[in-house]
Amino acid sequence: MTSDPDHLDLSTLPEAARADVWRQRLAAFGLAAAEDAGAGLSGALSVLQSVSGLRIGRIVAPAQDLRPARVQPRPAPLLFVLTLRSRGVLSAQGHLQYFAQNDLAVLDQGNDWQLRWSGDAKAILLELPRSAVATRLGRQKPRLPLVLGGSVAADMARSMLGVLGAQFDALTQEDLAASEGALLDLLCSALIGEADFDGGAMTPVQVAHFRRVAAAIDTRLQRPELTLADIAGQVGLSARYVQRLFELHGDSFSRYVRQKRLERSRADLLNLSQNGVSIAQIAHRWGFASASHFSRSFREAFGISASALREDNLEARLPYAFRGHPGGAVKHPAKGQPPPPHGEPCDPASDLPEPAPNPDNMADFLLPARADTVHWGYISRAIPPVLYVPSGAVVRVETLTQHGGDDYARFVEGDPGAQSVFHWTREAKPVDRRGAGPMDASIFGRGAGEGFGVHICTGPIHVNGAEPGDVLEVEILEIAPRPSANPLYRGKAFGSNASAWWGYQYNDPLKGTKRHETITIFEVDLERPDEARALYQYVWTPQTDPFGVLHETMDYPGIPVDHRLIERRPSLDNVTIPARPHFGFIGVAPREAEIVDSIPPGYFGGNVDNWRAGPGSRVYLPVAVEGALLSIGDGHFSQGDGEINGTGLEMSLTGTVRLRLHKAGAQTVPQIRGLSTPLIETPEEWVIQSFSFENHLRDLGRSAQTDVYTRASLDRALRNAFRQARRFLIDTYGLTEDDAHALLSVAADFSVTQVADGNFGVHVSIRRSLFGDKHSGNAVGGSSGS
Repeated sequence: MTSDPDHLDLSTLPEAARADVWRQRLAAFGLAAAEDAGAGLSGALSVLQSVSGLRIGRIVAPAQDLRPARVQPRPAPLLFVLTLRSRGVLSAQGHLQYFAQNDLAVLDQGNDWQLRWSGDAKAILLELPRSAVATRLGRQKPRLPLVLGGSVAADMARSMLGVLGAQFDALTQEDLAASEGALLDLLCSALIGEADFDGGAMTPVQVAHFRRVAAAIDTRLQRPELTLADIAGQVGLSARYVQRLFELHGDSFSRYVRQKRLERSRADLLNLSQNGVSIAQIAHRWGFASASHFSRSFREAFGISASALREDNLEARLPYAFRGHPGGAVKHPAKGQPPPPHGEPCDPASDLPEPAPNPDNMADFLLPARADTVHWGYISRAIPPVLYVPSGAVVRVETLTQHGGDDYARFVEGDPGAQSVFHWTREAKPVDRRGAGPMDASIFGRGAGEGFGVHICTGPIHVNGAEPGDVLEVEILEIAPRPSANPLYRGKAFGSNASAWWGYQYNDPLKGTKRHETITIFEVDLERPDEARALYQYVWTPQTDPFGVLHETMDYPGIPVDHRLIERRPSLDNVTIPARPHFGFIGVAPREAEIVDSIPPGYFGGNVDNWRAGPGSRVYLPVAVEGALLSIGDGHFSQGDGEINGTGLEMSLTGTVRLRLHKAGAQTVPQIRGLSTPLIETPEEWVIQSFSFENHLRDLGRSAQTDVYTRASLDRALRNAFRQARRFLIDTYGLTEDDAHALLSVAADFSVTQVADGNFGVHVSIRRSLFGDKHSGNAVGGSSGS
């Protein structure tokens, strides 16, 4: 029988139930949260059990303190914990062991221990019945807890657990059964090679003697000239007998001492309080006289250099190679500059936008769109902010459509800001990175960024005082088309709709029609800014970019189209498109990865593509990093639900927004307390936005930014939208579960937001008038302090 993993995501539950449900789910896996832990506010735990009793789980949660539950099977199982993100301390019987990401800890559920993750954690849990271990270890009982080192068996087990974790959402009992035997063999081989055992080949007297020898070594590890004779004399045994003890243990004195010294050195390198001590000093502290010998031994033991381990363990960020997406780090990562005092401009010498004078007082700050204020195709927590603002500030933000290359004369020519962004010659382009892909153009033969992300985003904007757990409110006050700067088209604005290869329609042409891409250019007369009409259309023909790369298809927006190679034709005669102006992209920086493809949206917002986020609306986003780092782009003059051919009516827009910060805490109103997915508030409706994966960066493992395109489904998106809407009704209006189900069926509208962005979107619209006067006004923006 096939059984899918049992998933729990606390963000889909009413707030009042989260702590209890979290404790119950941990207890079902033989775990308990420490009494002082703030568990229960957020987190996800998925579990799958094999027919043999082996259980595997994936936990994603804030900093946690875990210990074994009081009630355990007899005999108690072994628990293996592979930490994929975070680091921490493992304590038992007064002894501490430090661990970092990709470390594999082994715990005995029958003993007392405590595991503490110091920050946001992601880990794979594997519970092995004692009987399964006994068939491979016999009577030998490993001394636990233990953090496995760099043995071949341990490395292979880590890799195998990592693969199972990355595929967890699709894992079945059959998959688990197929890998169970190999996994057991690897884990037990690692224990045999690395653990100390009670009993085994030694007699009880020999075990007692070896413990005395080991204790004597532990207290003398810092002595460089430590010898077997020294230890034998210290414990009152002959050197020959001590050597025999090591042989029975399956080791030698020199290897044992070296491994213990390496483990102590590693613990110091992982201890943040030792960051001021050099690696050479740490090596010398633990008895290594030669730095080169220490470096070679350390890499052999742990599969990583000492310097790389320390760098990976820094608080600032996790190692980039562990992110699961292509590319390199941002060229100029932000080191963090202090925000300017309230209401004061940024450093005028920094060439960044300054507060606008604006005598009409419509905006406090003006953020123009130009090469030094935009980022193209990706978002990142490491992009230096281009503007610092206080909560409550009104900002006028210019945006540029990434489709400016579709008709350069109408979109770009004569516009200094647009020209600085779109300029591209054989020698260079000012905005070099255009996407989250690799900068090496030879990998896919396209160009910098490789098209894994397409949107031109203005920002990021640092909101003073914003911290993880807060909520940022973006109130859309006004949106206006950006006029064409070409004198030939004075008084006009232009937009583009690309019926592209990534659209839903591409693989479903009419019979007799080949797959193809088209671009339709629209015109807006600025004297009638509420409507657009199609100007002309053309079929995409292969284009060679200034670097000489041939693009058979519309690989990514921004490729300049040579209009001498296309044939224009009429389109949508006598059809008027009503305006639904909105920014398809409104997002804060996520914390899980450093360079994030701008296409799939998520809990952080981003490329949501919901036309309801227009003038008069408020968009609420959960803050994940300091300052929030808000970016805005992907202007749409109009769009329908579904975005069926891949794009909306793409247009450069200028928006005026008010930014309010809602601090986390009990005073936060119910609508946004613990918000874990974007929420849109309009004068008439609440719009709960959801996706196939609320957090694909967290849930899909190392290759999340590519796997989301193949793993997303409307079924998943609908399920998540239902759960988020149910939670919203229970927490905001106090409905019971059954009342929420009834209301969602008879009075809420579930709609497909988009099927174009990898992570499919479904939203739920709930009329505020259903509840009379309760929360019918500006409930969030008007009642929560900034």
